[in-house]
Amino acid sequence: MARVLALLGSGVVPAHTPVLRADDLGALRGDGVFETMHVRAGEPFQLDEHLERMARSAALLALALPPRAALVELTAQACAAWPTDTEGALRLVCTRGPEDGGPVTVYATLAPIPPAHRVARRDGIAVITAALGVPAEVRAGAPWLLGGAKTLSYAVNMASLRWVAGQGGDDVLWVSTDGYALEAPTATLVWLTDGVLCTVPAQTTGILAGTTAAYLLAHADELGMRAEERMVRPAELHTAEGVWLASSVRGLAEVRSLDGVALGPLPETTRMQKLLGYA
Repeated sequence: MARVLALLGSGVVPAHTPVLRADDLGALRGDGVFETMHVRAGEPFQLDEHLERMARSAALLALALPPRAALVELTAQACAAWPTDTEGALRLVCTRGPEDGGPVTVYATLAPIPPAHRVARRDGIAVITAALGVPAEVRAGAPWLLGGAKTLSYAVNMASLRWVAGQGGDDVLWVSTDGYALEAPTATLVWLTDGVLCTVPAQTTGILAGTTAAYLLAHADELGMRAEERMVRPAELHTAEGVWLASSVRGLAEVRSLDGVALGPLPETTRMQKLLGYA
């Protein structure tokens, strides 16, 4: 299925339309922010939450976003050109614009869900831990590290995923130098222990606050669970009742092995995916 491309101020244009100048700071330096949303029944899931996070990211970069209403209209234009019976991945991007100054560059793309994501939802994933190289709480006090910002600077994230593929795994779980599990390159860690559904606190660790994980924990009572933010070490996850990675497009993927230790499968996964709208 063809991609949809929509430009701020122009609406939907042919997918091959040039968008960035050669000196756009988004391309040159990764200087910009983005959000990726799951589109279902022609609508982006958790649009408000994603736009709020985008605004927080932009504030950390001192980047002036267009008015919220303009971003809402842009996403609506892209979704209007997408079949309502097909789930999709909507990416909303804002770069700082040309190097010599000028307006920000803003556009949205809508693309099919990669087949690998559907397989991960169904079969689970093999995860391997990797060092992030910073203590768990250092980014909260170092705003220049942009902890919690979803920026275009994803080279480390993608390098991590290429590395884990070479090790025979599906995803990475980053670990701090003081031994705490943090997050995955494109997903949020969620685990169940003693009936409590947990995730890592974003405010103190500088991880990206996951919208899908937040929704899941906010509705944990519908699953007969309690919700809590807490720190965890990888060894503790080996004995948890369940471990998942949550993200907007892949949805909820059950961790079936962590550093070679087998986990699951779990009946809770189907219930959780259904609650989130991915099943």
